[in-house]
Amino acid sequence: MEPFDRINPWWYYDNWLSKDKHLSEWSSQRYRWIPRWIDHLSLKPFSLNFVYGTRQTGKTTGLKLLIKKMIEERHVSPLSIFYLDLDLIASFQEFRSLVQDLLREKKRRGLPAYIFLDEVSSVEEWWRVIKFYIDSGEFAGDVITVSGSSTVGLLKAPEMFPGRTGEGSRALVLPLAFHEYVEATGWKKEDLMFDRDRLLNLFQEYKRKGGFPKSINGHKDAEEALLRGIVSEIYRHHKSIRISQDIIHSILQRIPSALSYNSIATDIGISHNTVREYMEFLEDIFILATAYIKDNTNRVLRRREKKVFFRDPLIIKTLAGWVNHPFREDPVTESILQEHMLRRFGEVYYYRDHYEVDAIAGNYRVELKSHRPHRGYPKNITLLTEEEVPHFLLTLFHTGENP
Repeated sequence: MEPFDRINPWWYYDNWLSKDKHLSEWSSQRYRWIPRWIDHLSLKPFSLNFVYGTRQTGKTTGLKLLIKKMIEERHVSPLSIFYLDLDLIASFQEFRSLVQDLLREKKRRGLPAYIFLDEVSSVEEWWRVIKFYIDSGEFAGDVITVSGSSTVGLLKAPEMFPGRTGEGSRALVLPLAFHEYVEATGWKKEDLMFDRDRLLNLFQEYKRKGGFPKSINGHKDAEEALLRGIVSEIYRHHKSIRISQDIIHSILQRIPSALSYNSIATDIGISHNTVREYMEFLEDIFILATAYIKDNTNRVLRRREKKVFFRDPLIIKTLAGWVNHPFREDPVTESILQEHMLRRFGEVYYYRDHYEVDAIAGNYRVELKSHRPHRGYPKNITLLTEEEVPHFLLTLFHTGENP
């Protein structure tokens, strides 16, 4: 079990927290939080859990915090917990060999196993190995949790496990939303509702830092680490760096206006099908999201121009620097608004005819304005200025309260 020994310190040390890289770093941060998603993962045999989301959002740290909780609060034997970082695995064959080693050690210990396969989507067709051993009954009394940074290799994987996930669940891990940022930095939402200046200051901080742990804690390499993660996903999924940069540059030139695949294709001299393929890939790795247009009969028109937004302020800033595009703040607030409505309702659209509505989701139709117009908008549309957005975002996630 040599490949496991170094990264499973709870097998050998009572004070293993100080010997674990991720939890040592977490403990040293000024702002640290225990992510809520770890409580939504099943620990009841048999379970196959899926954890997926943007790079650098703290998925690995969250898994380590779950292990800590299992040992300290649930009194799970440390020898039952197996963690493997698959970011370093070179091939399918190597992965299969490691799983076989794990199974032999599990049998030798005679304990039910809690198995964490981190960044499993780094291994092409990883699911074939896990599926084989699930079908053979090797994991019948165990809990398996797999994590990854793209829907390409992980979110679509449950389709490969029909009837084989048991009690398992899924957790999407994204950069902190604004209300989560507020709580993580030590503020209570209730206190900020009536402190407009403080709320605006926090929102300006959020626009600069975004919701990534490193950036929130002021790490100088936060943007570099995020970019490394994005570039590694581009290489891993056999995409062109140059085409990725050209498409991102073209998007940054156009947002927050609506755009089409054809307009980007014409701009950079490639086919619209290639543009679509790359933009879908950037959505798969949680960099972009799309708001399609709805007409006045509420139909979704997917072939029409669409609004594309980046899923965190730090992503916009980092990618603008990467593609040598001047960083503009005007798309940031609208992207934040669209992203938060997407998270709240699972979908977001826009409308444009005699007037424009930037974000439509649930019962809300929201338009962002530099100043409040006196007429021209129906009464069912919420008009927000920049200064009103932070309060709207806080109340959007407050159960039972409407903005």
